Amino acid sequence: MADIPVFKTGEATVFASHDQGTDAMPEVVLGAVDGPVGTAFATLMGQTEGHTRLFAIRACNQQVKPATLMVPKVTMKNTKYINLFFGVVQSAIADAVLDCVIDGVIPKDWAEKVCIIVNVWLDPWCAEQENPDKKDLYRTNYEATKLAIRRAIEGKPTIDELIENRHKIHHEMYDPETGASKW
Repeated sequence: MADIPVFKTGEATVFASHDQGTDAMPEVVLGAVDGPVGTAFATLMGQTEGHTRLFAIRACNQQVKPATLMVPKVTMKNTKYINLFFGVVQSAIADAVLDCVIDGVIPKDWAEKVCIIVNVWLDPWCAEQENPDKKDLYRTNYEATKLAIRRAIEGKPTIDELIENRHKIHHEMYDPETGASKW
């Protein structure tokens, strides 16, 4: 059996297939339920206006294991946004967590021993669309969550990769050398 991690982090970005604001950018913290991640998980269970936290569930009465708490990065201001978050995005994240267990990324024997916190980005512009592409919203959140979990478990990127790419890769929204955004 692999050692239960105390504190692992990962993030990923998966871009929309077309311009509907369906990009996904989850940030994941994974660790032992009896460690700092478990404490943070329990502490985050309280509600704050506009930032409702919720379990990742696959369907009613089907809470995913390991226990996963979704935390929105953006204030929820309208019903359409809330419905996308509590529906499409919640489904995608829950399926990604369970598939990480099925695929062996998360060992099955960790199911009751670790918990996951996912900071979730849902672009408010997506909820303003007449007919947002729900399939693409599912796809981006599913793929990005799986990738973020894998990166957390594998410790990616490594410090050596970060050092090697320090002057080769720049943030998409700001290049310190040119002052420009790639968007």
